[in-house]
Amino acid sequence: MVALIEQFGGMALGLLGAALAVILAGIGSAKGTGMVGEAGAGLMCEDPSKFGKILILQVIPGTQGIYGFVVGFLALLNMGLLNGEIANLTVQQGFHYLVACLPIAIGGLLSAIAQARVATASINVLAKKPDDWAKGMILCITVEFYAILALLVSLFMILFM
Repeated sequence: MVALIEQFGGMALGLLGAALAVILAGIGSAKGTGMVGEAGAGLMCEDPSKFGKILILQVIPGTQGIYGFVVGFLALLNMGLLNGEIANLTVQQGFHYLVACLPIAIGGLLSAIAQARVATASINVLAKKPDDWAKGMILCITVEFYAILALLVSLFMILFM
């Protein structure tokens, strides 16, 4: 059993990290874009001319899913799974990949949902004060900053292992 863990445990931990980065950030983005889409659909029933602005607000929480995908892809690439040179990772190295993927996994999940709440509120601004919709976008971008920080931390941890 110990030999099995030593041989495959590192790769298993690394794959778990890459999977969590993609899955959790993707769940946050899917939930977030869905929330904003629901609010936007209600406004479009009243005023279809606002579709373009609603779409921009809806897409914003989707970036975290992209960030998670990039981190997961980079982790897989560094582990050798995408270039045919599969690394024989130690458990310690696998654990490093797992930990390196957690900032965007957790940060992406939580920031996408928080950003969706802000974007949904911005849909209300767009409905009541159409000239002020850009202010709502600025509020959304403030949340995006923290998703970008999580992305950078994960990238740095993977690249400078």
